Amino acid sequence: MLTNTTELKGFVIQARDGQLGTVDEFYFDDDTWAIRYLTVETGDWLAGRPVLISPISVIHTDWQAKRLHVALTMKQVEDSPNINTHQPLSRQNEVVYLSYYGYPYYWDGPHMWGQSYSPSDVAVAENAFAEATADRIKRESADSHLRSTAAVTGYHIEASDGEIGHVDGFIVETKAWAIRYIEVATQNWLPGKKVLISPTWIERLSWHEEKVYVALFRDTIQSGPEYVDSRGITREYEHRLYTHYGRPPYWVHATEPESALVMAGA
Repeated sequence: MLTNTTELKGFVIQARDGQLGTVDEFYFDDDTWAIRYLTVETGDWLAGRPVLISPISVIHTDWQAKRLHVALTMKQVEDSPNINTHQPLSRQNEVVYLSYYGYPYYWDGPHMWGQSYSPSDVAVAENAFAEATADRIKRESADSHLRSTAAVTGYHIEASDGEIGHVDGFIVETKAWAIRYIEVATQNWLPGKKVLISPTWIERLSWHEEKVYVALFRDTIQSGPEYVDSRGITREYEHRLYTHYGRPPYWVHATEPESALVMAGA
């Protein structure tokens, strides 16, 4: 299922024994563009302390009720590592977090989720090992390349021949929990028009300049199929998009079913 992150924001996180809070933001890594963590606002519970939830824990999405069911208990989350979500997440933070829940390190493997294509296929260990965790923390680099979707929203899009617009949103595929498209607002060039580009066409992100550099020309982006939020995204639209850009679609090397549709206003 494809959906805009704005649709997921506010979803209730339902634990096995109660409500943990609501989805606030998303952390993705700038290598695979996978959503690694959801930031959850806990409200009065936990004195409002924000917590991180990995897509590995998601067992069911109730689109109608706007609810994500997770294989966690409230006690597990209450006792989870207290990570400052207002600061960049380091790889050491991740090791502590993943080890606490018994999740494997997603960067240890050839696929988007380590040894798996999607978080639902990740095997969860029964226990974490403190010594192994401590040793891993020492060996990992400080930068995990995780960025918040909120922080990147508004970044300027720099094409091969100049600026073309800014990041206005993110389209996520919730099987692999991967960002499949960047929503680009081009109102400075084409009033009111939005287009989509794939993260695989991005050369780099500059946090200092607040820019996204894309290996495409402005004319190519301007003439791309228009994206209208209310219409959703069908597989036919995706085919037209990839045909226009002359690039192979992401599902060629993935296990997604052939049908896909963005939730529009759901």
